[in-house]
Amino acid sequence: MAAKRITQETFDEVVRENISEFEMDPEESLNEAIQQFESQGVDLSNIVKMAPNLASENGHELNHAILQTLDLLQKAVVDSDLCEVDELLVSFADQCKQELAIRYLAGQKGAYPAVLAACRLASEDNCSLLKALNALSALIDGQPDLLDNSGQELLLRVLRESRDDADLTLAGIHCVRHACMKHEQNRQDLVKGGILPILAGAIVQHGDRADVVREACSGLRIMTFDDDIRVPFGHAHDHAKMIVVEHDGLKILIEAAKAFTDDCSVLSEICATLARLAVRNEFCQDIVNLGGLNFMVALLADCIDHQELVKQVLNAIRAVAGNDDVKDAIVNVGGTDLIVLAMSRHLGSPQVCEQSCAALCMLALRKPENCRVIMEGGGALAALQAMKTHPREATVQKQACMLIRNLVARTRDFSQPILEMGAENLIVEARAAHRDCDDVAKAALRDLGCKVELRELWTGQKGGLAH
Repeated sequence: MAAKRITQETFDEVVRENISEFEMDPEESLNEAIQQFESQGVDLSNIVKMAPNLASENGHELNHAILQTLDLLQKAVVDSDLCEVDELLVSFADQCKQELAIRYLAGQKGAYPAVLAACRLASEDNCSLLKALNALSALIDGQPDLLDNSGQELLLRVLRESRDDADLTLAGIHCVRHACMKHEQNRQDLVKGGILPILAGAIVQHGDRADVVREACSGLRIMTFDDDIRVPFGHAHDHAKMIVVEHDGLKILIEAAKAFTDDCSVLSEICATLARLAVRNEFCQDIVNLGGLNFMVALLADCIDHQELVKQVLNAIRAVAGNDDVKDAIVNVGGTDLIVLAMSRHLGSPQVCEQSCAALCMLALRKPENCRVIMEGGGALAALQAMKTHPREATVQKQACMLIRNLVARTRDFSQPILEMGAENLIVEARAAHRDCDDVAKAALRDLGCKVELRELWTGQKGGLAH
C-alpha cells in the first residue's frame, strides 16, 4: 500500500499550532509534528523539516530559506538584473543540493520556469549561463518530471553551441544525466534531439578533462537504462545499438581510457559504460578486437586493490562473456585466475563477490573446458566462501548457486569435489533464506546429485473447477 503524503503547508501549519496552542518552543514543536505524522504512517520524505521563524512578517511559506531565495530570484529575472540573478542562482543551487525535500518544495512553488528563464537571460554570458545550468541541474536532481520540451531544447542548444567550452559542456551533461535518471520519455526525447553524438563528441573533444569524460560516459550509460517503472517497454537496447553503430561508442571509450591510466574513477565509469553497451554478440567481439579485453584484464591485475574499479571491471567482463568466443579469449589470457583473486581479495564486499561469481558463471556456461580451468583455479571454493561470508545477500547466494550449477551441469566429475567443500548445506541454506534463490538452488542441488524435495504446486486432485 502506498504511503500517505501531506503538503508542506499542512506540515508547517501543525508546527505552528504546536507553538501557539501548546506553547512549545520551535524545535520541540517541529519534533512533535514529525513524530505525530510518522505515527500515522505519513511519508515525510518530501517535507522540509524546519522550525519556523516566528519573527518573520512575510507569511509562513517564506520562512523556508529556499522560498525566500526563489522569491528574490523570480523578481530579479523579471527585472532582468543579471548581477542579482547570478548571485541568487548560486544560493539557490547550494540550497537545492542539501536534500530532495528542499528541491521538491522549490519545484512545487514555480522554481523550474524561474530557473529556465534565468538560463535564457544568461545565454549571452558564459559565466552566468554556467551558474544557471548548475541551478537547473540541482533543481531537477531526483525530479526529472520538471524538465519540459523547452528545457530539453535549451539543453541541446547550449551543448551544441558551447561544445568548445569544457565547463559549460560539463554542466549541460550534468543536467541531462539528472533529467534522464528513471525517466524514459526524457531519454527518448533527448536521443531524438541528438544527444548521443553530443555525449560521444564530448569524450573526444575534452579527452584531457577527467570530469567531462566521466560525466559524458555516465550520460551515455544512463541512455541505456530501463529504470522507469511507469513505462512497460523502454528503448535501452536501441539506444545502446545507436551508441555503438552510429557513434562509434566502443572505440571512443576504449581510446579515452588511455589518457587516464591512473584515474580509477574515470576507468570505473568507462568499464561500467562498456558493460551497458555489450548487448549483442558482435559488440562483445568488437570490444575484444579494439583491445578492450586486454585493457580490462590489465586493469584487474594492476588495480586489484581498488574495490570500486574491480567491481566495474568484473561487471564488464561478465557482459562481454555473453559471447562464447569471448569466453575462451578471457580464459586464455588468464582472466579466471584474476577473477578468483579479486573475489578472495575483496571477500568482504558483497558487490565484488556477486560480480565475480556472475563473471565465472558466464565463463562456465556451456564450456566444460572453462569449467575445468575455474575448478583448478579455486573458483568453486571461492564462491562457496563468498556464500559463507554473505549469508544475507540474496544476489551473492544466487550467483554462487548459478556458478556451481554451471560447473557441474556438463561435467559431473566435479560434483563430488564441490560437495566435499560443503556446497550442499550452503545451497540448502540459501534456498531456505531467499525466495529469489529457490529455482537456482534447486537446479544446483539436482545437478550435484543431491536429493531435492520438489513442491507440487497443483496435482489435479480434490475436485474439479468451481462453477
